[in-house]
Amino acid sequence: MGENNRPHIRPKNPCFGSGPCAKRPGWSPAVLENALVGRSHRSRSGRARIQEVLDRSRALLSLPADYRIALVPASDTGAMEMAMWSLLGPRGVDALAWESFGQAWVTDITKQLKLPDVRVFSVDYGKLPDLRQVDWERDVVFPWNGTTSGVRVPDDEWIPTDHEGLAICDATSAVFAMNVPVAKLDVITYSWQKVLGGEAQHGMLILSPRAVERLESYQPPWPLPKIFRLTKGGKLAEAIFQADTINTPSMLCVEDALDGLRWAEEIGGLPELIRRSEANLAALAAWVERTPWIDFLAEDPRTRSCTSMCLKIVDPWFTSLAPDQQAKAAKKIALLLEEEGAAYDVGSYREAPPGLRLWGGATVELSDLQAVFPWLEWAYAEVRRLDW
Repeated sequence: MGENNRPHIRPKNPCFGSGPCAKRPGWSPAVLENALVGRSHRSRSGRARIQEVLDRSRALLSLPADYRIALVPASDTGAMEMAMWSLLGPRGVDALAWESFGQAWVTDITKQLKLPDVRVFSVDYGKLPDLRQVDWERDVVFPWNGTTSGVRVPDDEWIPTDHEGLAICDATSAVFAMNVPVAKLDVITYSWQKVLGGEAQHGMLILSPRAVERLESYQPPWPLPKIFRLTKGGKLAEAIFQADTINTPSMLCVEDALDGLRWAEEIGGLPELIRRSEANLAALAAWVERTPWIDFLAEDPRTRSCTSMCLKIVDPWFTSLAPDQQAKAAKKIALLLEEEGAAYDVGSYREAPPGLRLWGGATVELSDLQAVFPWLEWAYAEVRRLDW
């Protein structure tokens, strides 16, 4: 198919999936040679490696000295569930959702925790709720960046420095790529598998002093499973925030996380990570501007994500197809790219509108992203000419 128009140059790293994400440039399995495989995570050496992850993460994010940081089970999902089940209840809750993961937190709050005083601000993919409606005397639960919609909050001006409620932020596809105002937030969660290219199933939980105060003054009325328990005897379980993890992490993944953190430090820290991510967004925006059949899913350019960059197909040929045919066509584009070794895992999220999603986090080289643009054009042309 399309032999004459097939591009000749492929990205050196065709991994554009949104989690697990591309490994950092130059990564190889050799970086894992000193991993403490076969060793206990509770040994002196094991805890030292985990503590190094916590310390380097704290420094890279410039966390306030009185904030706690811990490695927790079950990726970002585990960290968010732990926070919500442990902290929510004493105040009313404002829950913001503009894509599938934000909606999942809304479901937990309203249908699992069944809190009585909840205001839900939910909008369709591509949009952002009216942030001016948020009441900061209530607890506020929200993602900083919509991983499945490519929509992020444009700034932190809507978050007051002093607020009565807790700001509980799912920042998994934002930290290390965006200016997340950590000092304004009380709970920050993320996973290793995003911007620094780590591995899955390991979550990070950051707590402000106000979040700790809530934990020590509030006992949820529902049972908490072991992996959610952050207190013991009414006091914060400090050991969890001192590398004594709740359950067993992979020491192989710990070593890999350390490699990503060291790489981030070597290239210039958080400012350089953000610059690389924003440069990828700018390159994609320039290509979208000159390509008539594609557009960003995010309606407002100020809210376009620089990590989970989601695109919609706006060609009248495509939009005239039945919804199931649109989904098949978009999946066919992603499949062609995978079969050619040009781009892996660029289909839209299963619950999102049919389209494409390319990861633009800091581990993605700008040259690789630019190399994939001709392949996107080729794959789209190939699919468009099929009998639909």
